[in-house]
Amino acid sequence: MPIKVLFIDRDGTIIKEPEDEQIDSLEKLEFLPGVITNLRKITEQSNYTLVMVTNQDGLGTDSFPEDTFWPAHTKMLQTLEGEGIHFSEILIDRSFPEDNAPTRKPRTGLLTQYFSPKYDLQNSYVIGDRASDIELAKNLGCQSVFISDKAYPDETLTTTSWDDIYRFLILSPRIVIHERNTKETKIHIELNLDGNGTTEVDTGLGFFDHMLDQLGKHSGIDLKVTVQGDLHIDEHHTIEDTALAIGEALAKAVGDKRGINRYGFLLPMDDSLVQLAIDLGGRPWLVWEAEFTREKVGDMPTEMFYHFFKSFSDAARCNLNIKIEGDNEHHKIEATFKALAKALKMAVKRDENHLENLPTTKGKL
Repeated sequence: MPIKVLFIDRDGTIIKEPEDEQIDSLEKLEFLPGVITNLRKITEQSNYTLVMVTNQDGLGTDSFPEDTFWPAHTKMLQTLEGEGIHFSEILIDRSFPEDNAPTRKPRTGLLTQYFSPKYDLQNSYVIGDRASDIELAKNLGCQSVFISDKAYPDETLTTTSWDDIYRFLILSPRIVIHERNTKETKIHIELNLDGNGTTEVDTGLGFFDHMLDQLGKHSGIDLKVTVQGDLHIDEHHTIEDTALAIGEALAKAVGDKRGINRYGFLLPMDDSLVQLAIDLGGRPWLVWEAEFTREKVGDMPTEMFYHFFKSFSDAARCNLNIKIEGDNEHHKIEATFKALAKALKMAVKRDENHLENLPTTKGKL
């Protein structure tokens, strides 16, 4: 598998750069806030190789020969190594800007070996605090992160926080676009587990749209659902296949499940109480304790509620245990969709400090 690399600048990126741009004493050595903690987590939780790339500026004074490192640089490396942060290479260009050397950033003279096919430059990053770092990324054919309080004029992530950099590199977006097409239905799903509850739903069934809107809004999951179904026959295929499609999309979005909470529970609504437990452990099962006295709620047959949750459980590969109590049928089913939403919100949440762990003692879900 090709190697992904983080090409990381030093001054202004790992350590603070003083006004005179000379870190020529230990007293001037100061790490950026959060850099050690987040580089350690990136090292532990990813397969990025770390490479330090820096120009001469800030290297030191004439009292240190060119073939030696200045004490503050050595102390910096010792501190990082002590926290488990290892750089596979440390590349320092000692030329001056006026030299126009091919090794000086943003030129790639120091990095020619990384054009080898064994490196995945397309999915690698340059992290730095100067425009030359961003230009270096473009010249290498990789992506970039700009440490600055001024946005870079493209889609480069710009931030002053190493917490943001960690999340950007490690907490990959859990966004899925999913299609499910049969002779009876054509369904398009867009789902973002880490959204803010934005919904856009059109199934052709008003009450069903309302329920899916509740599912998105109360879970914090961005959810877009578009369905073309054979409603001229009845509602069955539209409801069942939509549940399958949403479940399939959810299963894709949670991926390997590392760091998720896995479990979630329960909700009251007026006269109704829904006890709903979910386990995203990979074993589909539905326990359903519910009775309805009306044939329909809105334009949705009450018999289809069971089919929705059964189909969702099967496709999402989750265990659902649902018990519904109450008098008002509308309240009962709306509370159930809201309970599923709240349970999902709990279950899919990731623990940023333990992404290397699976929520199981088996070692695999």
